[in-house]
This record gives sequence, C-alpha cells and structure tokens, in this order.
Amino acid sequence: MGNLLCCVKVDQSTVAIKERFGKFDDVLQPGCHCLPWFLGSQIAGRLTLRLQQLDVKCETKTKDNVFVNVVASIQYRALSEKAGDAFYKLSNTRNQIQAYVFDVIRASVPKLNLDDAFEQKNDIARAVEDELEKAMSNYGFEIVQTLIVDIEPDGRVKQAMNEINAALRLRMAASEKAEAEKILQIKRAEGEAESKYLAGLGIARQRQAIVDGLRDSVLGFSVNVPGTTAKDVMDMVLVTQYFDTMKEIGAASKSSAVFIPHGPGAVHDVATQIRNGLLQASVNQ
Repeated sequence: MGNLLCCVKVDQSTVAIKERFGKFDDVLQPGCHCLPWFLGSQIAGRLTLRLQQLDVKCETKTKDNVFVNVVASIQYRALSEKAGDAFYKLSNTRNQIQAYVFDVIRASVPKLNLDDAFEQKNDIARAVEDELEKAMSNYGFEIVQTLIVDIEPDGRVKQAMNEINAALRLRMAASEKAEAEKILQIKRAEGEAESKYLAGLGIARQRQAIVDGLRDSVLGFSVNVPGTTAKDVMDMVLVTQYFDTMKEIGAASKSSAVFIPHGPGAVHDVATQIRNGLLQASVNQ
C-alpha cells in the first residue's frame, strides 16, 4: 500500500539507502518519506545503526611455543553520516572485521610468553582496536570497544600450569608448617630448660633446709643431753634418715626391688660412708 502511495517508512535506529535509476541518491533517516517510484526512486536496502557485537576465536602460538585460542569481542556500529560507504563498500562486514582481528592477534601474541599474554591482554585488545579503527573508519563503521575475553591454552598446558601452582602452594604450606614446628620445639626446649632450672633451685633449697635442720638438731641434742658429742648425734640422725628411706621405698607401689645390706653392722657402715662423704666434700670446698 505504501508503494502505491509513494510512501516508505524507516524504523528507529535504521537508515534506508535510496537509489534513483540504480544510482545512490540519498540516505533516508527514521520516519516516513515520499518515494516516487515512477520517477525511478527505490529503496536499495536498509542499514542498522544499533551497536553490534562480533566474537572472534583465533588460534595462535605464543613465544614459548604454546598454542592458545584467543577470543576477542568486537563491538561496532555503522555511522549515520557514512551510511553510503557502509552499505556499498563492504559486502560482508563481519568477515572483514574478523580478518583484521586474526591479523593483529597473530602478529601480537607470538611476541609474548604465555604468562605475559595473560598479563598483557589489554595491550592486545588495544592493538586490535587501533588497527580496526583505522581500517573500518574508511568504510563507514565505528569500533566502539574491543575486548579480549578469553585466552585458552591447550588442556594439557592448563593442567601443567595448575600442577605448578599447586606444587608452589604445597611448598609454601610445608615451609610454614616447618616454621611452626620449629617455633614449637624452641618454645618446648625453653620451657624444659626453665623447668629444670626451677627444679634445681628447689633441690638446692631443699638440701639447704635439710642441712640447717640437721645442724639445729645436733646443737639442740648436744645441749639437752649432757655427755653426747656431735658424732653421736650425727650417727643417730643418719640412722633415722636410713630407716625413713627404707620406709619410703617399701611404701612406693611402683618401686623396683632394691637390695640393701641390713643389720647393725651394715647400718654402721652406711653411717660411716655418709659421714666420710660429707667430710670429704667439706675438705674439697
């Protein structure tokens, strides 16, 4: 019906290419336009001005000879003021963009190692965008943005990279664990040293108390019992200590069998040996 009335409608975000007798005549903007077909005017085609996206997957090789698939996402749109160039100069826009993307990626990635390619993907995207911008502006297209959305190496390479990362983390964990065990051992040794030091102080104080008690006992017994000498008192004290020791050994439930000579003569020998040991220690001091 519109053709009969010589009217044509152009949708929003779209332009129509008007020809007259097969020659480009004008670009029709969105809205209603008069198109006298009987004068040779016709619509050659329509061109969308909406933002379009093209995902390109390119296989290439890095500097360290690892094959990777690089996925680039190209966002582009046709320019309204250059709609004629966009419509007539390119027969397949998507294939043309893909060819430029392949060319730039295969020229950039082989200069980088695999790890550098992951780190410098923004530089790769910028190089692709600059090349596309220079090339496609001549054909009436604008490159809005270029993104490198994925760099996917071979499956075995990915597994090897994961194993390297896992081994590194295990080594760090082992180092931290060893350091923790080292600290525990040092603290345990310090605790044992402090414990032994305090135990030694306790034993020394105990022995000092025993010596003070024996001295007081000898002096007191000598004063209260006339005619006794310090030797007699010491013999009695030693015998008393001897029987106390025998009592403790017998009362212990987990003590091993201990064979000690027993009898009046044996007790006298023990007392003599202890006395001689004390006298010798006093001389050495």
